[in-house]
Amino acid sequence: MVFSLQRGLLLVAQLLLSGCCIPAAPSPQNDFFYNHIFRTNGNKEIHFSGVKLQVSSDRPPASAVRGGNATLPCRFWYEPGLSSQRETLVRWSRLPAAGGQMGTDVLVSSGSRSQSFGAFRGRVARRQDFPGDAALVITDLQLNDTGSYRCEVVDGLEDQSTTVHLDLQGVVFPYQRAGGRYQLSFLEARQACEQQDSTLATFRQLFQSWREGLNWCNAGWLADGTVQYPIRQPREPCGGRGLAPGVRTYGRPNPDLHRYDAFCFSSAPRGEVYYLQPSSLRMNRTEAERACGADGARVARVGQLYAAWRFSGLDRCSGGWLADGSVRHPISRPRRKCGPAEPGVRSLGFPPAQQQHGVYCYRPHGE
Repeated sequence: MVFSLQRGLLLVAQLLLSGCCIPAAPSPQNDFFYNHIFRTNGNKEIHFSGVKLQVSSDRPPASAVRGGNATLPCRFWYEPGLSSQRETLVRWSRLPAAGGQMGTDVLVSSGSRSQSFGAFRGRVARRQDFPGDAALVITDLQLNDTGSYRCEVVDGLEDQSTTVHLDLQGVVFPYQRAGGRYQLSFLEARQACEQQDSTLATFRQLFQSWREGLNWCNAGWLADGTVQYPIRQPREPCGGRGLAPGVRTYGRPNPDLHRYDAFCFSSAPRGEVYYLQPSSLRMNRTEAERACGADGARVARVGQLYAAWRFSGLDRCSGGWLADGSVRHPISRPRRKCGPAEPGVRSLGFPPAQQQHGVYCYRPHGE
């Protein structure tokens, strides 16, 4: 049997901390016991004698939308094959966006027993449709569920793992506050996206949006702490005409000292976004908020408008108030007097609150 002594020691430390070998009350954070993996045969011999554990995920990245379900494939087997099943422990963890191997626990499972953790509690389960099936099923997907997950299988003191990526279908949009460009630290950028029903985009999401045509000259924070911007049409104010198109990077600036815009990501809307103008008269910002409230809704956020444009084909040439004080309108069918020739969400900036416009309202499904 070949195994890593370092990983073995780390596993033993984890087992001791979990309370499996000490008669103490289970930890409130992790009450799943690992003690079964130390079981041996009658001669106190560890399981392995020339048998190799294999773990694989031989499918493309999983893809879904917010609120939907996703299955992350993972299977394990032995070489040479075994005549009977053995007890194994399956551990799923999510890897950090900035890279590294120290993930956060998602699910630990052995046989019919399992334990989920943190924000995944109650939303994940292990699929066991066939011998060696260790797939992870995630329900009610959230925006920040996107990323890389590690499937680790432990048998005795041997463990093997594989990595699976989960992509959410959605839209990336640049965002800046009313104060203008380059006003946000990394933490402020993350908070700004969350306030607009979105999350900081990953590089993978930004790159996909660039491939789909996103062309933006201002640099913005991404989820991994880097600052980048997508260019489809090189031009003088954006690094010069001599540079090739692509996603350009500023590297990883100081997250507290440096200020940039943000690239936010939103997925399928969880409600209805619609334009409201109760009469021929337009409304100032306060009146717009009251109008949505009287209609059983609330003023839409920027991420909700982008999601409705992308997934529902929302198309309106009239600018309307949004919750952050900006005025925007979505165009799915470009036409004269409605801005550029490309589809997109047009921004009219952050006008004074007394200016009069329509309003985009948001009503959650079921209300």
